[in-house]
Amino acid sequence: MTYLGLVGLFGLIGLTGLLNKVHPSQSGGLIRLMGLLGFLGLVGFWIPPLGACGAFGALGVWNHQNKKIARLAYLGCLGLIGVLQTISFYL
Repeated sequence: MTYLGLVGLFGLIGLTGLLNKVHPSQSGGLIRLMGLLGFLGLVGFWIPPLGACGAFGALGVWNHQNKKIARLAYLGCLGLIGVLQTISFYL
């Protein structure tokens, strides 16, 4: 449970989608704003299950032009662990 909050730090990968701009004609410009959910991962230092939900921020790079960056979006699926743990934490 103590390492669960660190999973949310994978969401900060989504910020690379905001820093490495893609061509404006490529679709998915609004989905890249999900990279801001990566900041929720910082909450993981205080509330580990909620911080793990911050991993959803990595989904912000799912259709990035750079394929190496786009592959990192799969780490966003770890946010599902955070949702389940948050529900069980508060019930």
